[in-house]
Amino acid sequence: MPNSKFFIYLLVMAGVTYLVRMIPMALIKKKIKNRFVLSFLHYIPYAVLSVMTVPACFYATDSPVTAAVGFIIAVIAAFFERSLIQVAALSCAGVLITELIIMLIK
Repeated sequence: MPNSKFFIYLLVMAGVTYLVRMIPMALIKKKIKNRFVLSFLHYIPYAVLSVMTVPACFYATDSPVTAAVGFIIAVIAAFFERSLIQVAALSCAGVLITELIIMLIK
């Protein structure tokens, strides 16, 4: 791709990113007081993080079975309010043990 085309694409992407962030600020001048809208805005970061993380969990291993086991263990550990390190370690251990079991069966 020629450099001129790359920089045009880069400028368009930068412009779109800027507009997406500035339009709400320009249109909404007053403080938001609606409880529904505030609670909706409060949960957006969690939703975006989930949308980005969950699919990556299922593509992290070669086997969907081991990925599902690791994901389920991570969800259960998070439900019981374990720390992030513990959740990651437990899910990795679950994937490793499942991979070893699958290798022994084959």
